[in-house]
Amino acid sequence: MTVYDTLKKRRAIRQYQNRPIEKHKIEQLLEVATFAPNDRNREPWHFYVLQGEALKRFEEVATEYLIERFPTKPNLIKSSLEVIQTTPLVIVATSQKIENDEASTKDNVFAVCSAIMSMWLMAEELGLGFVWRTRGVGLVHDERLHSFIGASVNEQVVGTLFIGYPQEEQLPDKKRTSFEEKTTWL
Repeated sequence: MTVYDTLKKRRAIRQYQNRPIEKHKIEQLLEVATFAPNDRNREPWHFYVLQGEALKRFEEVATEYLIERFPTKPNLIKSSLEVIQTTPLVIVATSQKIENDEASTKDNVFAVCSAIMSMWLMAEELGLGFVWRTRGVGLVHDERLHSFIGASVNEQVVGTLFIGYPQEEQLPDKKRTSFEEKTTWL
């Protein structure tokens, strides 16, 4: 499959089979992330891998967060927690903050975003489903996740990656606006 085909086929997969992911595949995802471009070769990423018992503890943190955030929406809380309960692998990706250097800190976030996209494309090749969560059950903007993973004060969470073998084999084509409508030639 070409890179073009892989990019065109890529989808956010949210429902997974009850099947663990082989360690060598997880290691491939993590390795390919390190090939991402990054300013001054700072390699600003760190990855926290959650499986098994760690996912159960993550569910407890998420439960507290969701109840606090959505007190009048028990169905949303329930469906959000089901996502965690049925996902065999979660990777939390963080980016290094550079003290007193906002521009470099932003560059680091961009590098981690590139690393995440590299992982997503690799997941596609490995037959894994992948979704990059930045809100809600991803807890990206909540201090509880930062504390739970034990991230340093010099790290910021960029995304929570939910990964597993997809339940669905055939997904519909995704609708995309033509690049022609989103491009200005100067």
